Amino acid sequence: MIEKLNDLTHDCILPFDSTIRSYDFLLIADVHFDSISCDRKLLKKHLDEVVERNAKVFIFGDFFDVMGGKFDKRSSKGDLRPEYNTSNYIDNVVDDAIAFLSPYKEYIMFISPGNHELSILKYHETDVITRLAKALDAEVGTYGGWIRMRYSYKNQGCRGSFKIAYNHGYGGGGPVTKDVIQTNRKAVYLPDADIVVSSHTHDRFIFPIPRERFLQSGKITQDEQMHIKLGSYKYSYAKGNSWERQMGHPPKSDPGVWFTIYVKSKNNDVRTKFELAER
Repeated sequence: MIEKLNDLTHDCILPFDSTIRSYDFLLIADVHFDSISCDRKLLKKHLDEVVERNAKVFIFGDFFDVMGGKFDKRSSKGDLRPEYNTSNYIDNVVDDAIAFLSPYKEYIMFISPGNHELSILKYHETDVITRLAKALDAEVGTYGGWIRMRYSYKNQGCRGSFKIAYNHGYGGGGPVTKDVIQTNRKAVYLPDADIVVSSHTHDRFIFPIPRERFLQSGKITQDEQMHIKLGSYKYSYAKGNSWERQMGHPPKSDPGVWFTIYVKSKNNDVRTKFELAER
């Protein structure tokens, strides 16, 4: 269903017919699975909903937290789960994540790294995302890249694609703008994207940018480029002495966005829709 074309691009094939009229995807990021502040109960709830909807999961970076290493300056004993206080800390975290996600193996389609995983690769020379993806038979992405959702509806002679540009993210988000200001910048340098996905700042929103388009036929039309920002399963703000409170940062958003590609019954057009995953 999904295949790697090159280092930056994956193709996801979606055939429609009289019985298959829609595909659901759960887009998540910033799980920070091994953090003591990770809401694993909510993560499991969302994954169970994936099974109910027969959906697929895309993970866009920082599935791991992995800041409890011996030489990590960010390490804090109070943030380390007791079961990870071992000599093979990183191996222990990866094995635990594989065990947690294995019941959902057939639904997890794609995993890309975030800054936390790339930091581990840089300083500890182990690729925790590739290790996780390999165990789950999932495709591995890069920090930023493209996913082309190619659909076909043979009986109607309908085929096309929705192009997703993703990047784990950068910057601090901004206490006022919540990173929404970046949408206009991305709209300029990602003109070919139908959907733009990012995370990192732990904000969440669905933000459309209307565009006027000049088609090869000479026709002028209008569409919307959808900007999707994913929240986080990590809730450090609840702690009175948290780093977030010390820095004066506000609470952050809940995680997860549902993405659906479907055939509209009235005229058999293929459309997309987005909704926030509920707590």
